[in-house]
Amino acid sequence: MKTILAPRASAILYHLLASQNQAKPWLLPANICPIVPITFMKARVSFEFVDISPESLHMDLGQAEARIKRRDVGGLLYAHTYGEESTPDDFFARAKSLNPEMLIVDDRCLCIPSFDVNSSADLTLFSTGYAKTVDLHLGGYAFMKDNVKCELTRLKFDPAHHEELERDYKAAIQRRARFDYHDSNWLQTEGDLPDWKDYRRMVEIALELSLQHKRRLNAVYSARLPMELQLQPQYQTWRFNIRVKNKKKIMDAIFADGLFASSHYASLAGIMSGERAPVADVLAGEAVNLFNDHHFDYDRAERLTNLILKFLA
Repeated sequence: MKTILAPRASAILYHLLASQNQAKPWLLPANICPIVPITFMKARVSFEFVDISPESLHMDLGQAEARIKRRDVGGLLYAHTYGEESTPDDFFARAKSLNPEMLIVDDRCLCIPSFDVNSSADLTLFSTGYAKTVDLHLGGYAFMKDNVKCELTRLKFDPAHHEELERDYKAAIQRRARFDYHDSNWLQTEGDLPDWKDYRRMVEIALELSLQHKRRLNAVYSARLPMELQLQPQYQTWRFNIRVKNKKKIMDAIFADGLFASSHYASLAGIMSGERAPVADVLAGEAVNLFNDHHFDYDRAERLTNLILKFLA
């Protein structure tokens, strides 16, 4: 097993994709972070979205397996919605038996960072970038099987290009309009990084502080908000997630009160490809992510719950 450290997790994914020299499409969950399919676009690797399961909120494995049986795919990227940690190793094994040449990426960027990985995926990917469970403002790392081809590529990087890309894809998602990708120097593949041992120590120290803070704020949310709104506990580490029927009004009220919450992740079907993903659409229309990281504190968590409870009443 090889380890890779890069300025961003998306840089590692790019290295992997650009090294394969194949034209077969990959399967991605429709509720993936937008930077993932944009990385595929930069690497000039095609992809298709698969809807999510209403039970697990992850990629619908039945739909994915049917696609693998029906056509030759280059790979599959499995993501853990809201950092829920379970990994479908049995499915990975079935997929490989159907198509031994396909690659499987286990995207754990929203999960708790781990250095003790036991996954049957070809590449297991973590992030310690902005707004992740451990936020070091930089860094992605991966564990990769020894037989997987992955050549590191040096790309030019311009922070202004990255900012422009973010504006463009966020505008497309807001309008539910087709995103038109124009290549630029938005992806940082090089930078000043600590050595592996120092980086791991930084992550482990930051993780303990992060989890302490999250437990304290989650205790406020879980105790005071109606249980029927809350996702199961295993989905509540990255942020504390609720599902509501009047999401826009609640989000507007939160921001009008000087507080904030987030609205991840939109279905990208119809925006970055032509498929439809009705289950991902429903989740995106109901999910509100309440902050439990260093951007939020105990007093604001209490104010936020008071506001939500008042609005519901």
